Amino acid sequence: MNSGFSLKALALSALLAIPAGPAFALACGTGTFEVWLEDFKKEAASKGISPPVIATSLTGLTLDKAVIARDQNQKVFSQSFEEFSGRMVPPRLTRGSNMLKQYGSVLGRIEQTYGVPGEVIVAIWGLETDYGVNLGKFQTLRSLASLAYDCRRSDLFKAELMDALRVIDRGDIPPQDLRGAWAGEIGQTQFMPSSYIKYAVDFDGNGRRDLLRSVPDVLASTANYLASKGWQRGKDWEPGSANFAVIKEWNKSEVYSRTIGYFASQLARAP
Repeated sequence: MNSGFSLKALALSALLAIPAGPAFALACGTGTFEVWLEDFKKEAASKGISPPVIATSLTGLTLDKAVIARDQNQKVFSQSFEEFSGRMVPPRLTRGSNMLKQYGSVLGRIEQTYGVPGEVIVAIWGLETDYGVNLGKFQTLRSLASLAYDCRRSDLFKAELMDALRVIDRGDIPPQDLRGAWAGEIGQTQFMPSSYIKYAVDFDGNGRRDLLRSVPDVLASTANYLASKGWQRGKDWEPGSANFAVIKEWNKSEVYSRTIGYFASQLARAP
């Protein structure tokens, strides 16, 4: 969801630092960004990223101080469930119901495959990007490189930058198309690159996992994420249930998770 701040980024801020990388990697914040980036290119090559991808993806990147400022000045999410759901769900309900019908065949195949109902997937889709309308305009590679260079959560974002290069390297998305939210979320349901690598699927059968433009890939990948976290086929998703715990794997915020569940239930009751 691309609002004034990123809820997924808030969740990321709670993670512990990842262990340091190879000894030759330059420490965060030391030297210029350009020197740090050249050192990162060597590390990417050592991890199997192809030289053409490294060259086309990283050459010419500049530090985005605005992204670093956003990361350092995040506000605590303080809206109540009633406030947040009341603001987010009603404007998206009619279109969500239409999306359920428009993609009914695809969603039916997805539920057969992964066990996740279409209402839950469409609720996430609507809340994250208004059904693919608001993907974010930040250059993903630039954002991730800037956050990796900054010392606040350097190892976390360096790992995400490496995974973004893997997304490009395997042919899913060209680097110039990789745009999204300021903290590196990509696609119509806002996957971090690490989740993109783990859970994105090619559901339309064209040989690429395209979470920017392929609605079948987007919806199936979202279902695959939830299924991989333990979604129980045929069970409800009320707060306190096992499936609600899976929704909280999508977003740690209790208010956001309850809003997903509430939205999905509203869609299930829609005519």
